[in-house]
Amino acid sequence: MQPITVLDTLGVALAAANVDTDQLIPARFMKEPRSVGYGQFLLYDVRHDEQGTPDAEFILHRPNAADAEVMVSRRNFGAGSSREAAVYALVDYGFRCVVAPSFGDIFASNAVNNGLLPAVVEEDDAERLLAALGDTPAAIYVDLEKQLIRVAEVEVSFSISTVWRTKLLNGWDDIDMTRQHANTITDFAANYARQFPWAAPRLPEPEIISKG
Repeated sequence: MQPITVLDTLGVALAAANVDTDQLIPARFMKEPRSVGYGQFLLYDVRHDEQGTPDAEFILHRPNAADAEVMVSRRNFGAGSSREAAVYALVDYGFRCVVAPSFGDIFASNAVNNGLLPAVVEEDDAERLLAALGDTPAAIYVDLEKQLIRVAEVEVSFSISTVWRTKLLNGWDDIDMTRQHANTITDFAANYARQFPWAAPRLPEPEIISKG
């Protein structure tokens, strides 16, 4: 995964609470292979009418919105079903960070595993960021090392677990994280085998076939 240290980019304000995974990507699109790019399905039923006509006023249809890498929203973002495709839709659209006062647990875990930063801010701070961004894409600065977000004159801090922060800063997945402890794991296995040799699996003796 691509590491995240600083995002100096454009942000969009999605001023809504309880944006669930069904909204992020409607279920009917999940039969499509990931290779088609799930970004086109992001919030599809929210930003299109029943005939499939795009809502020109929706934030993602504003000029320069395609360049935005940060979305700011309200509480309970990503609630609902555990579909990882909701994260795929955001990542494939180009987002690398979502800022909200709270996230669905599984969504947040899926986000980190796909290189998307779920930044948790206070409710009041989310409202300040939403107001500063306004209804058009605007400049936003996200610093993962310092855990701060800045939009114009508004600067707020955000929280994230230490493990998730480490993974995102280094672009590590779960396997990469495990490899960081390879020596510890090897030492433990060796010590365990010495203390409890009877617990080690016994392999059958190889059969010797005589040529005579």
